Amino acid sequence: MQQKPGPYTSSLMELEKDWIDYNGHLNMAFYNVLFDRGCDGFFEAFGLGPEYIKTRGMSFYTAEAHVKYVREIHLGDRIRVTMQLIDHDEKRVHAYAELWHEDGWLSATCETMSLHIDMSGPKVAPFPNDVQMKINELARMHANLPRSENVGRRIEIRRK
Repeated sequence: MQQKPGPYTSSLMELEKDWIDYNGHLNMAFYNVLFDRGCDGFFEAFGLGPEYIKTRGMSFYTAEAHVKYVREIHLGDRIRVTMQLIDHDEKRVHAYAELWHEDGWLSATCETMSLHIDMSGPKVAPFPNDVQMKINELARMHANLPRSENVGRRIEIRRK
């Protein structure tokens, strides 16, 4: 696997005109689209890209996602996604992603729990050994990265 130490970083992406809502900024649904597109390379790094379903009959589903909107982005803005492996086991990957404007400011964060799926069911299934070894390697590379204070956040109204 050719992954440098540090979070995975996607290429720059541009917003599409139809994604802008009546408030003049990116509609909340399309933050998820950007996170999804931005993390494709991250998953491809350990063999879970588009070819995986064709060649192995297995896929990867998001079971849960928590998005935090930090700063609006608008048509014409270009962004990239960084992604970090937080934890994993034989069937799941816990990851954390950030959406960064090309000028260097944070727009949004997204924490996910994803499941490895055998498409013959479909059902949750263990990773094949070769894929598990790649995930283990990525976990070692990300083990000492700083962890954002946004990891593990919960939604709540804090009372005094």
